[in-house]
Amino acid sequence: MSVAFRRENDDEHLEPKFEIPIPPGPNLVTTRGLAQIRTRVAELEALLPELADEDANKAARRELRYWSTRQSTAQLVEKADGSRVAFGCTVTFRMNRKQRMITIVGDDEADPAAGLLSFSAPLSRALMGAEAGEVLDFAERQDAIEVISVGVPYD
Repeated sequence: MSVAFRRENDDEHLEPKFEIPIPPGPNLVTTRGLAQIRTRVAELEALLPELADEDANKAARRELRYWSTRQSTAQLVEKADGSRVAFGCTVTFRMNRKQRMITIVGDDEADPAAGLLSFSAPLSRALMGAEAGEVLDFAERQDAIEVISVGVPYD
């Protein structure tokens, strides 16, 4: 049998492991978001010496590289004054006859189900700079969003 048709071992056919993708653009963070990043880095650094399994160790190192990069590139944004929608603000608005409330945060802190929306999300971008009482266009619809209030959450 030709050598070309033999498999040396199964490792040759494993999917390659890529780095965790870093979101494009600046790494803006709130005070809370920066604390979460620092906590995750500390947790992973503490976990690594305890990992005996090679695959688990590689996965933890990969995640640590991601969070270390996020920590080193973090740009802490000063608290907004709450007069206009800005990074870190909590916004109450009405869209599609439903009232909603979101807080605009960094990419790593975002959790839409919990009302934490990334500053790079289309809805956040549409709201940026608006004041309470303004009506905004969104998703090719005129007067789609009514801004009810803008505030600054307590950290």
